[in-house]
Amino acid sequence: MRAAVFHGGKTLSVEEVDRPKPAHDEVLVRVAACGICRTDLHYLHGVPTFKEPPLILGHEISGTVEEAPHGGPEIGQRVLIPPVIPCGECEYCLQGRGTLCTHMVMLGNHRDGGFAEYVAVSQSVTFPLPDTVPLQEGCIISDAFSTPYHAVINRAEVKPGQTVAIFGCGGVGLAAVQMAVLAGARVVAVDLVEEKLLLAEDFGAWLTINASGVDDAAKEVRRLTSGGADVALEVIGNPATIRQAFDSLRWGGRLMVVGYTDKEVSFSGAKLMFREMEVRGSLGCGLHDFPKVIDLAAMGLLKVKEMVSHRFALEDINEGFRLLETGDPGLLRGIVLL
Repeated sequence: MRAAVFHGGKTLSVEEVDRPKPAHDEVLVRVAACGICRTDLHYLHGVPTFKEPPLILGHEISGTVEEAPHGGPEIGQRVLIPPVIPCGECEYCLQGRGTLCTHMVMLGNHRDGGFAEYVAVSQSVTFPLPDTVPLQEGCIISDAFSTPYHAVINRAEVKPGQTVAIFGCGGVGLAAVQMAVLAGARVVAVDLVEEKLLLAEDFGAWLTINASGVDDAAKEVRRLTSGGADVALEVIGNPATIRQAFDSLRWGGRLMVVGYTDKEVSFSGAKLMFREMEVRGSLGCGLHDFPKVIDLAAMGLLKVKEMVSHRFALEDINEGFRLLETGDPGLLRGIVLL
């Protein structure tokens, strides 16, 4: 089968590799599409993968069942595959917090992922995709929509009537806009790119702020919201922007760190204590929430197809990563079609 293989370095090699052989409890899925995510870009920048190269990257996967064990899903079933598979047995899994699983396995990191014609996964983590969800574009539900669902609903605990500031209107940020709007919040979207802010408006944002046109985006959020946001989500992974998001909050506000950074971030300890501020992290999404996110997409409450701005053939995958790395303003979410 054809696959885009990571051998180390900054590009992937499209080559012929052996088709995976599913274990007794696994299904073989013919991949329809796999999303291009910034997590993959981190690996190309030198962040080590758990499994040493060669490795097939890619973790936002949709496709159809090609082979299944007796009692498994039907052949031809359209499915979505989650990026991370928890063990179900560690202390965190038993507490219902599978996103903190101590033995988690991530596709395209711990084992081969979805930038290939086929992938083998446990039958227990294949979620049916209704016909009302586009099969190819639906791959981004796996991460770009499930991650902000967990961040907005479970970790930020957004309530109707609250004001939510979202810093960063890339693919995950714009999905977070949609999730916060569905939760009944007034959303203030902050970004540097006007085109993305216009999309945030289309997706239901109450106000938008172009950070390049103001001296202090946090101060502008506080001014426009008469004191600050109840919740702020940082979806970029930049220490300076994380601090901005924190500073955009009203007293008693809650900061959600969704973007990844390996750098230190500092806050005022006095403000944290005297103003009873909260800082929380959010990682991925629990498997029990995937049917809920898929249902939202099936009902047309999430703009899935509209979030996919670029579609690449497998042979053009490195161009997709180039656009992601250069911050092309027209790129929201790119997918690789298999």
